[in-house]
Amino acid sequence: MPNSHIVKAYDEELEELNRLIVEMGGLVESQLAAAIEVLVKHMPEEAKLVIAQDKKIDEMEVAIDHLATRLLALRQPMGEDLRNIVSALKMANNLERMGDYGKNIAKRTITIAHLPILNKTSASVERMGEMVRLMIRETLDAFIRRDCDLAIKVIESDQQVDQINTSLFRDILTYMAANPDTATSCTHLLFIVKNIERIGDHTTNLAEQIYYSVSGKKMSETRIKEDKSAYVAVEGENN
Repeated sequence: MPNSHIVKAYDEELEELNRLIVEMGGLVESQLAAAIEVLVKHMPEEAKLVIAQDKKIDEMEVAIDHLATRLLALRQPMGEDLRNIVSALKMANNLERMGDYGKNIAKRTITIAHLPILNKTSASVERMGEMVRLMIRETLDAFIRRDCDLAIKVIESDQQVDQINTSLFRDILTYMAANPDTATSCTHLLFIVKNIERIGDHTTNLAEQIYYSVSGKKMSETRIKEDKSAYVAVEGENN
């Protein structure tokens, strides 16, 4: 019969792993919100603070990796516990990538903060960012509550993000074609929009990991992608 102290220590380590995932996810969510705010409000100095926040996110990934590896090596988990630990490793990796994208948004903000293209698209960029931020929040809720239905909802909501991404891509290309002198700023903005879209993609990866961790099954349906930006061409261009 397992020693009660060993069982208690194991349970505490699992709880700590979950706590770290939630904390890391919260940092990523706040980083995205801050990155969008400094972008649409033309705040290049504040963008430097967003960039600096990414270091904490990277440190948390290392802490989660160490704890999960320790649990796998010393506790030899099985069943749901094993799925939870493996999923935590994958979730931490996704969150770290999301943090990198948030940092990249802030870096590009410094370059384009005072350029006019942002004034014409800021409302759509802000809406897209808020939708992805909400996806992250609901994913964390699904993780805490072990809620497969909420995880599925997050995955489905990514289709709207893809649609906005496609629309913005078209708008920015059209503006750039009409104003060739804005090519540099428009290119940076295209990357920013794509960064937001990629954060949404990584959030759906988190949701899929939660679904697997809770149910023990991989999602059977192929994720529907509505991002058509690769097929967008400016009117008048040769095909």
